[in-house]
Amino acid sequence: MRRDIPQDGVRRNEMIRAREVRVIGAEGDQLGILSSSEAMALARESGLDLVEVSATSDPPVCRIMDYGKFKYEQQKKKADAKKRQSVIQIKEIKVRPKTDDHDYETKLRHIRRFLEGGDRCKVTVFFRGREIVHKDRGVAILERMVRDLADIAKLEQEPRAEGRTLQMLLVPKK
Repeated sequence: MRRDIPQDGVRRNEMIRAREVRVIGAEGDQLGILSSSEAMALARESGLDLVEVSATSDPPVCRIMDYGKFKYEQQKKKADAKKRQSVIQIKEIKVRPKTDDHDYETKLRHIRRFLEGGDRCKVTVFFRGREIVHKDRGVAILERMVRDLADIAKLEQEPRAEGRTLQMLLVPKK
């Protein structure tokens, strides 16, 4: 890493090496092209920092501002953007072809809660032993779930068989 560039990547005050810089005042007004020492003196007079905004332009653009406040606002914007970002998860509920009505209702409540929370839900019917012969029971359970959840969910992936399981994917309606 070069010495003249600080860790946060923003040159300020004495770190600015250019002879001449285009200066933007604290209020956003253009002050024109000044020598870096003049610009530094202006910044010190107002009790602020001279911060390099665009190093690639010719001459480099610097702004007179409170660097600590600027850095704090950048962190706030970053945190706010992260907070607004939503992560959609896929929740999975497993049932068996012999699942009783009460257990079915409990699983249905869980799926409803997941979907209302904005998550997708993968419903898996898994077969043990010779239950695999009765795939129609598994399909019936999945179709019943789609009917019972029709008010808040739509089917994204039709029920499909994979080995000893039947799976479908439900997504919340907008």
